[in-house]
Amino acid sequence: MASTEGLVPITRNFLASYYDKYPAPPLSDDVSRLSSQIRSLANDLLLDSPPSQEESLLIEEADRQPPHKIDENMWKNREHMEEIIFLLKRSHWPATLQQSSAPEDVELANVLGKLSEKFEKTLNTLKSFQAVNSDRIFNTVMTYMPQDFRGALIRQQRERSERNKQAEVDALVNSGASIRDRYSLMWKQQMDRRRQLAQLGSATGVYKTLVKYLVGVPQVDILDLFFLGFDLFFGFIRPICSSFQSSESGCPQ
Repeated sequence: MASTEGLVPITRNFLASYYDKYPAPPLSDDVSRLSSQIRSLANDLLLDSPPSQEESLLIEEADRQPPHKIDENMWKNREHMEEIIFLLKRSHWPATLQQSSAPEDVELANVLGKLSEKFEKTLNTLKSFQAVNSDRIFNTVMTYMPQDFRGALIRQQRERSERNKQAEVDALVNSGASIRDRYSLMWKQQMDRRRQLAQLGSATGVYKTLVKYLVGVPQVDILDLFFLGFDLFFGFIRPICSSFQSSESGCPQ
């Protein structure tokens, strides 16, 4: 196991002071200019084709201020990109554009297809970034755990927890839920991970150390460590006791 000596709490202030050493370059003036042009084009399209009720919800969502938390910001970016990809499908184009063979319409169709490909590529990059960082955090946590069968059990518990979360998402998708509903659930799962981590603040030993130094880091199922003890007891010890078929053995009933 790695030593916790010399570690410091990862707080908002700590991260701010760290990234102050690496100032981000200013945004190009083109960003503001292109954003204004895109908004102007969108407003023109809305005048020609009024939005449906569902599309109005997307417009309200796009007009909101970006989330302050970087984790929430990334999930919102994923959600918005999926909505854009969905709307760029050919079946959602205006009927005149789908059926027209005019050169300008053919060119527009090609542009929309390329836009969809770019958004899909960016979405996959973001998903990969989140997954890699989640694994990196978990593997960092594991360096403070015993590197024996207990570590393997912890990994199995985490994998089971994530499978259950994915099954919950799949069930929602199969029920016909919207992209917005799906991401609402996934963000709830993400916040559950963080709340579970914070709830272990009163734990002792290595759990207390991990909570102290890693609380707030996204996608870390430290709570599974807590339930591991229950799994060991009720999964291994109780069946052994039951084999004696004796109420006087002191086994839990």
